[in-house]
Amino acid sequence: MKRKDIIKLARKDFEKAWAETGKLLKKPHHDMEYPRLRFKIGKPHILYDTIWRLRDAYLKLGFDEVVNPVFIDEEHIYKQFGPEAPAILDRCFYLAGLPRPDIGLGLEKINEIRKLDVKIDDKKIDNLKEVFRSYKKGILAGDDLVMEVSSALDVSDETGLRVLERVFPEIKDLKPIPTKNTLRSHMTSGWFITLEYLHDKCKLPLKLFSIDRCFRREQREDSSHLMTYYSASCVIADEEVALDVGKAVSESLLEHFGFSKFKFLPDEKKSKYYIPGTQTEVYGYHPKLREWVEIATFGLYSPIALSKYGVDKDVMNLGLGVERLAMILAGEDDIREMVYPQIYKEWELSDRELASMLRINLYPVTEDGRRLMEKIIDVWRKHGNEPSPCSFTVYDGEFLGKNVNVEAVEVEENTRLLGPAANNRIFIYDGNILGVPEEEKLDTKLIKEARKKGIDTGIAYMDALAAEAAYKIEEMVVTGSDAVKVRSAIARSLSDLNLRLDKVGMRYITSKNKVIDLRGPTFSTIKARIK
Repeated sequence: MKRKDIIKLARKDFEKAWAETGKLLKKPHHDMEYPRLRFKIGKPHILYDTIWRLRDAYLKLGFDEVVNPVFIDEEHIYKQFGPEAPAILDRCFYLAGLPRPDIGLGLEKINEIRKLDVKIDDKKIDNLKEVFRSYKKGILAGDDLVMEVSSALDVSDETGLRVLERVFPEIKDLKPIPTKNTLRSHMTSGWFITLEYLHDKCKLPLKLFSIDRCFRREQREDSSHLMTYYSASCVIADEEVALDVGKAVSESLLEHFGFSKFKFLPDEKKSKYYIPGTQTEVYGYHPKLREWVEIATFGLYSPIALSKYGVDKDVMNLGLGVERLAMILAGEDDIREMVYPQIYKEWELSDRELASMLRINLYPVTEDGRRLMEKIIDVWRKHGNEPSPCSFTVYDGEFLGKNVNVEAVEVEENTRLLGPAANNRIFIYDGNILGVPEEEKLDTKLIKEARKKGIDTGIAYMDALAAEAAYKIEEMVVTGSDAVKVRSAIARSLSDLNLRLDKVGMRYITSKNKVIDLRGPTFSTIKARIK
């Protein structure tokens, strides 16, 4: 019955109409069946998840968020670190930039432009000179140079680029010139600059935090060092700030992450921007980890360094490396694998992910075709063990506007309608794709494990073979053929069973030396003809 008819029937006989609604259900397309159908939740990066939690913790403790300067002139390092500055600068990345050269436009270069089939006159020469003057003065950005040269010469961008490459090699041959600007290597470098502008413009106490990148010129990147990292840092400025403020902030901040006990030990590094004896390491005990781990460092800024920025307040600074905290919480032991898993971590796909990548290849397109596929499966299940030779009618009637007869047959003697593997189901276990037989007595050790712990894809061999047969019968009708025979014999691969695996899944299985074992005799034949 159609939906409208059922609604009318419900007014007369609700129970009968309700039962009829069950017939409205249609078998979904294979790709829309579980476990191929999957709504996967996006996975956050542990680093940014930790940053989010740190931001939440700081805000709940009443700190205001700021963005500290990233580009730090080397003079600030001398002001903050004093005699330590040369050693600190050795760890900094210096910035460099390409110079803006004087570009002449003599007769020789004008002739070179003409050789490139560019028509040039006095007006275009003046326009080109103005472009180069603007470039030299910094009025014109480098990434606009090709466009402006092309416009001045009234040529395409391709021709303008060719002119720059062949006539003005001085642009291509430019060498970077270093500046005295560095990338921030410690968040402290930015805090002094921020405090200079805010210490006397806000009501005390001043409580600020910043979570941002720092850059450090390590000798090499290894399991515990990267050249860029996130610092989660805060400052408290007031007329008087005791060192115990650092202990209290550490405790309150890290309790958000499950740490329950704390130890505070003197830091042997003794940075010169801290008051002697105040630089302190923070160790926390995590009940799940059952160990003490170093997490943060705090101290009181030196009045000598603060005075160079006009700051006459006490300032407590606390900082921790976000990557360090994330590694502790996640139980990671290699910072590269945690931050850049796509590069350093061993590739892993779950069995669930692999299951979503396995598809039936040829699948009926029409509702008639899908109903025929189900009829084929029903006949095979009912008569699969019948001795041969044998023949069973699957369908006889109208199909896509044609009168069609479909038979399941086996002409050879002393066998059965279907081969013994036709009822096998496909499981995925430990990265392997396996055909699991109905009878457990045939199980290998791997099949036994797959049956207990693997993922049933919901696909039996006969399901995929029936889909192929129905698809080929649809194709027969559409192309105007009179008959078609669809035969399977021995399954050795995915394609033998009308299956396909996404390239990513196949690449994973190959790279991990896993197996696709779907071997087995299927011996099925479907014949169809138009009457």
